[in-house]
Amino acid sequence: MVRGKIEMKRIENATSRQVTFSKRRSGLLKKAYELSVLCDAEVAVIVFSQKGRLYEFSSTDVQKTIKRYHKHAKGAQTNTTEVERYMQQMMHDSAEMAKNIEILEASQRRLLGHDLNSCSAQELNQISSQLERSLLIVRERKAQLFMDQIERLRAQERILLEENAKLHMEYGARPSEQHVVQGKGVGAASYNWMNSSQISSSQTISDSDLVETGLFIGPPVVRCE
Repeated sequence: MVRGKIEMKRIENATSRQVTFSKRRSGLLKKAYELSVLCDAEVAVIVFSQKGRLYEFSSTDVQKTIKRYHKHAKGAQTNTTEVERYMQQMMHDSAEMAKNIEILEASQRRLLGHDLNSCSAQELNQISSQLERSLLIVRERKAQLFMDQIERLRAQERILLEENAKLHMEYGARPSEQHVVQGKGVGAASYNWMNSSQISSSQTISDSDLVETGLFIGPPVVRCE
């Protein structure tokens, strides 16, 4: 069941209004006392009647409670002011940051070759100089990386040469000399074979020189052995 909202308004009859004030005032002060005792709360209630008569209740000293209230309200007001000032500063910084981002984006587009129609000759010269400086820095960095890579390769080469020398010293192997010796042996054998071939061919030629080669006129002579 939904209850309707009770509309409250000022009591027009003065006598009824005074009676209601007395009852409600007593109930209010009683509730304030109960709240202070049951909940161990610092409570102060100040009520002025329509005629200006003061009614009050305080669980401690009223002036002490009022001073505490003023201190708390002042601190809350100070905090509110600081928060508002901080928010304004944040909004200002955000606007400045958005403006700087817009400038950087426009500069980036121009460096990429876009939106150059609105640039003056001086701005184009500045963009060209900036690109040349950037290209110089990139080339220097690239050369440095190449030099570092070369140094690493040289260091690896030295390590491999040292390990190779250690292996030669440990096993007493000299492959280069063995290859030279073997090469000399093969060359000598080839040289000897060539000499023997030349000697045999020369001997054949010498034997052929012993064959008669004289010319004669007449019918062939049959030789009987």
